[in-house]
Amino acid sequence: MRTVRMLAAAALTGAALLGLAAPAALADSPSATADPGADTRSTAGPTEAGTTFRTAARFLPGQHATARAATGDYLYWVFPADTGQRPTVNATVTLPDTALRHGPTTWRVDVYDGLRRRQPCMYGTQVRTAAKETATVELACVLRPVRAAADAWANDPLPGSYYIRLTVTGLADEDLGRPFSARVGATLLDEGGAHATDGALAAPLVPGATTADRAEADADAGRPSAVAAAAPEGGWSSGWWSDRWLWTAAGGVLAALAGIGGHALTRGAGRPSRVPPAA
Repeated sequence: MRTVRMLAAAALTGAALLGLAAPAALADSPSATADPGADTRSTAGPTEAGTTFRTAARFLPGQHATARAATGDYLYWVFPADTGQRPTVNATVTLPDTALRHGPTTWRVDVYDGLRRRQPCMYGTQVRTAAKETATVELACVLRPVRAAADAWANDPLPGSYYIRLTVTGLADEDLGRPFSARVGATLLDEGGAHATDGALAAPLVPGATTADRAEADADAGRPSAVAAAAPEGGWSSGWWSDRWLWTAAGGVLAALAGIGGHALTRGAGRPSRVPPAA
């Protein structure tokens, strides 16, 4: 009976540790506030877009950026994404009046990281063709989770700036230059330690990221560094912490309790009473 009570206590302790691990990780994670439903800041973003990577309009996840342009223009926006987050980009294009259009149009949204490498979409409608009678086009791209570090040859998404490019890729020649409006946004899903990796970048991949000496010079001059200016709300995470630490600790405690329970089951009751002391 004593052994049964010991094993039951060990199981309850392990369950309690595992139950507490996940909420604690979410509370301590720097990206735990990425849920747009819990975001209290204004959803109003920039009302214009850039026409190149250098002039991309910056907005924060949870905000909505809008712009008006001529059909055929390339529109650029940029937003930050940190370690352990999975970005989802959405774009809505409001087309010119049907009477002004001469045929279907094909629209495309692409996402590039801080090194201007195009990132593939896990899923989502990245390209869509709108019929002549269609009023709006909905596009979406769900990226892979952002990793803290990766091999130099890999194309894995890394923490830093992410560029959105929206443009038309197919239309009748008569429709080129017609006015349209666009609305884009980005949401972040915190993936936690499931995609955590060892190591971290020296600095997030943002435009104008410089060495430590240059960052120190900017601080001495009272200027915000490029990395700080491009940071999400709450700043960049360090890259080394994830809820894997909690799960590892909980697993170690459970293993220790299992060892104690196994020893209690197999050690027996000691020397049998029927064996003479001198034997």
